[in-house]
Amino acid sequence: MVNESQITKDMEVVGSDGQHVGTVDRVEGQKIKLTKADSPTGHHQFLQMDMVSQVKDGKAHLSASAADAKKQMS
Repeated sequence: MVNESQITKDMEVVGSDGQHVGTVDRVEGQKIKLTKADSPTGHHQFLQMDMVSQVKDGKAHLSASAADAKKQMS
């Protein structure tokens, strides 16, 4: 499991397919808050920390594809 301290501001979040999901604004508890710039609604979106399978090469890699991750954003 990935530790919250491994997720840092401005880190890219990518799906299991390598596609861009968003950019980290900050971690709030067990949620990753993404920047507004990556949101189609212009509002912050959140992903659950447990979706992150690993942090590698300066990116947070998710266990779901980018499309599936975007469906699960709140």
